[in-house]
Amino acid sequence: MARTTEDAPPRGFRSAELGWPELHRIPHPPRRVPLAGDVLGVSPRSPVQDSMRFGHLLGPIFRRKIFGKEIVFVWGADLAADLADEARFAKHVGLGVANLRPVAGDGLFTAYNHEPNWQLAHDVLAPGFSRDAMEGYHPMMLAVTERLTDHWDREQTAGRAVDVPGDMTKLTLETIARTGFGHDFGSFERSRPHPFVNAMVGTLTYAQRLNSIPGPLAPLLLRGAARRNEADIAHLNRTVDAVVAARRPGGGDGDLLDRMLDTAHPETGERLAPENIRRQVITFLVAGHETTSGALSFALHYLALHPQVAARARAEVDRVWGATDRPGYDQVAKLRYVRRVLDEALRLWPTAPAFAREARRDTVLGDVHPMRQGAWTLVLTAMLHRDPDVWGPDAEQFDPDRFDAKAVRARPAHTFKPFGTGARACIGRQFALHEATLVLGLLLRRYELLPDPGYRLRVAERLTLMPQGLRLRLERRAPVRREASAAGGPVARAGD
Repeated sequence: MARTTEDAPPRGFRSAELGWPELHRIPHPPRRVPLAGDVLGVSPRSPVQDSMRFGHLLGPIFRRKIFGKEIVFVWGADLAADLADEARFAKHVGLGVANLRPVAGDGLFTAYNHEPNWQLAHDVLAPGFSRDAMEGYHPMMLAVTERLTDHWDREQTAGRAVDVPGDMTKLTLETIARTGFGHDFGSFERSRPHPFVNAMVGTLTYAQRLNSIPGPLAPLLLRGAARRNEADIAHLNRTVDAVVAARRPGGGDGDLLDRMLDTAHPETGERLAPENIRRQVITFLVAGHETTSGALSFALHYLALHPQVAARARAEVDRVWGATDRPGYDQVAKLRYVRRVLDEALRLWPTAPAFAREARRDTVLGDVHPMRQGAWTLVLTAMLHRDPDVWGPDAEQFDPDRFDAKAVRARPAHTFKPFGTGARACIGRQFALHEATLVLGLLLRRYELLPDPGYRLRVAERLTLMPQGLRLRLERRAPVRREASAAGGPVARAGD
């Protein structure tokens, strides 16, 4: 019997020539340069957006070569659905994800399939995202959002526009730190980003840069960046070690860190080792806030650009929440249109813009393209979400009604994948969706969002995606008050 990829050790970057016997049938950009590959007209700062351009040009499966590394990209819905077959394909840890292993090791996001700590950590931590656990996090999410609105009130009073990506990063970092680990970074009391955020951005950016540098030249060309990356990793490790050390003496209240420290696997009795706990904490602090902050930032950008959408979402918030100062946990899921706004923003700009899949055994992708065991491909989520065969000829346009219940039921499976796919899809996706929906509801109820007329969306890439330089002006809304309807029942209305 052939070994599966779960049993096989990782082999580093496997160029496509090793795994795709009929690679020549897959198109590539027309102006390929000897040795350098497909580098004309591209930027090391925007590999995702460059790949999206090539996807439009070359079709639902294509390949790119950069300094000897050949990568197959897939974005067609039929091929992506085939890759979602867990019996034939598994997560592939490669490219920028593998470059994060020096800091995240065998954490949930970066573990290789054969490493046992992934399953151990997943089984131990999954109850931390149950409904009961989520309901317990809700008050802390509200408290952190109140710190954001206090800050935005001050900026609005002073007549200043707000830094949307910067403030969403503060919000989501504080939320995951407080709910998961009982830690307060004091982000809103700082005039500059917390050093943890700077170190995190540094490691993500360095991991992405490694993808575009020829392997033998990387130590020479990235010597200074490598030193900074080592310092960033050391800072992340020190910060997390201090958080864990502060917890051990008295214990906490059953959050994620308590589970890591005190919970044994329900069947085997195994516990997470101290080094793995550090890696899991780093994974949650980074992944738990970086992607959600991007999702919120893109959603606020589109709400500001589409006042009719914002008005409809705001009316839903007023109707569902009324004059309640602090909406309850169950009231968040009732904001169905607000959730559609969030989903549509994640469709156009999934903040985790791609995920990799590898063949568990020799197979044929889409009944056309042979793949050997271990061969892998990158699913370009940002293009999958724009496939006109699924989303229509207006797929580039922002329209939250794509996510009304009838439209969702009519679409094929595996066409919307902002959190990855399969057994190793994001464990915290319900946490992120609840947090983001709650925050959007609270901000819509409190503010009118006014765009800068001169701003044009620019997307920054650091493995994740974020709108760059996005600032919005705010107008405070009158608080919602209750009036008696003609039938005598209470009706929530915005104050005059």
